[in-house]
Amino acid sequence: MSPLHIQRFSGAEIQPYIPELARLRITVFREFPYLYDGSLAYEEHYLQTYINSPQSMMAVAFDGSTIVGATSALPLRDETPELQQPFVEHGYAIDSLFYFGESVLLPPYRGHGVGVRFFEERESQARTWGYQTACFCAVERPPDHPARPQGYIPLDAFWSKRGYTKHPELMTTMTWKEVGEEAESPKPMGFWLKSLTK
Repeated sequence: MSPLHIQRFSGAEIQPYIPELARLRITVFREFPYLYDGSLAYEEHYLQTYINSPQSMMAVAFDGSTIVGATSALPLRDETPELQQPFVEHGYAIDSLFYFGESVLLPPYRGHGVGVRFFEERESQARTWGYQTACFCAVERPPDHPARPQGYIPLDAFWSKRGYTKHPELMTTMTWKEVGEEAESPKPMGFWLKSLTK
């Protein structure tokens, strides 16, 4: 496997990569725990959020000229109300929070430190722009979920090792159609936070 080249893009710089990023997201998020049964049209619309935010960040992993992974982030104030609301309700200053969207990486490239690098890239950008706290959310699935693969290991320990703490009081709900569903359904999402000033 050739070494990956990781490059950061922001705002309108992301535009040329939208179709390939949309396909990548659909491929990776179809796996457990998200089981996302998505469409290219929706993904391309969703990714416009990053183009519209001047302080968005997309770090893209290339194997040669092929995109094999990406990680996204933007100010929480530029995100949707359902992501902002838990913080508003608990008295957080929205303008101090940098929200980490998603990290997606094709299976053959996992286990080689790219996930750590993705966190470093996002945290570095957040600090450069003066944000005090990084946050992200993740879907919460029960341990006995029927689609849970044998031997599946949640990422909680990885996130904790990176300095993130789960905040059970911060919860939201997001809706998508998952594999095997006839229609979209709500999924519980829990938040993890890390101070960037320590």
